[in-house]
Amino acid sequence: MLNNQLNKSLRSLFALLVLVMGLGFATTTLAADEQSSKQQAGKENPADLWRAVKAGDSGFTTAQGIEPGVLINVGGNEGRLLRDKYITPAVALALVGVFGAFLIFYFVNGPARLSKGFSGKMVERWSKADIWLHWIMAIACLILMLTGLVILLGKFAIQPYVSNSIWAGIIAFCKLVHDWVGPVFIVSWLMCIVKWMPLQTIKMYDIKWFLVVGGYINFGPFKGKHPDSGFANAGEKMWFWTLVFFGLFISVSGMMLVLPGLDLPREASMVALLVHGVSAAILIAFTIVHIWMATALSEGGLESMISGYCDENWAIQHHNLWYDEIKANGTLKYQD
Repeated sequence: MLNNQLNKSLRSLFALLVLVMGLGFATTTLAADEQSSKQQAGKENPADLWRAVKAGDSGFTTAQGIEPGVLINVGGNEGRLLRDKYITPAVALALVGVFGAFLIFYFVNGPARLSKGFSGKMVERWSKADIWLHWIMAIACLILMLTGLVILLGKFAIQPYVSNSIWAGIIAFCKLVHDWVGPVFIVSWLMCIVKWMPLQTIKMYDIKWFLVVGGYINFGPFKGKHPDSGFANAGEKMWFWTLVFFGLFISVSGMMLVLPGLDLPREASMVALLVHGVSAAILIAFTIVHIWMATALSEGGLESMISGYCDENWAIQHHNLWYDEIKANGTLKYQD
């Protein structure tokens, strides 16, 4: 009796096992037939297959990685077109247009000269730490801009005039330098923000600074107008906050592009490339303005970031509120 029950149970279990195996085989066969039908359809309709590939449809592959089944990155192609059509010309305009505009302004207007001339007495304005921070960030920034311009515009301005081997060496060198100087810029940029942000708060008198163009106009109703200004004038504050925000954008996007271990989707990488380019165009334009304003357009302006001291008449004319403040609180210090 017990043997009969055992035999019945074994036969039922065997029948169930056969049924499950049969269903699995049938499912596998159907899937294989479906895949074979798709492949056959692709062979019979190559135009449809190519149309799907160009649309970014995902296929089947044994490869590993990010989106391995997608042969063509549609978002990447669209981003490349945006870069070539808008960002590249914007960078070229920032480089040539802004520099050319200030060059014309310099020849027409001339520099903003000290109305009372140089006093010969030098007032302390920047510490040694400030000077070192400024020049480390400035040099890193200029190197990044130069190498970035070669990477972006070199195919138009350099590649047609040199051999392929020379161009390959140039672009490889610029890419290497760009990647390694980036961290230097990011660290110095962060330190400058922390150290100088308290000096960059916006005040009501900054509006008047813009209304009279900072006192840099040497003709018409603006001539001789020297607006009030604290330690940093309104133009310097605009440059500082531009550097803060677009420096952040360019730093984050740069790290996204340089660090492959992040395993970002292709679309995210392309967005980072576009943000990097737009931020670069804006920073290049503002850097050119900053250099012009601090050197050729401001008599005696560069000295303070070289020695840390500025002429007393320069301080009174360009930063009168700051001069009055340090004179009143006893922190005015002359160079020995």
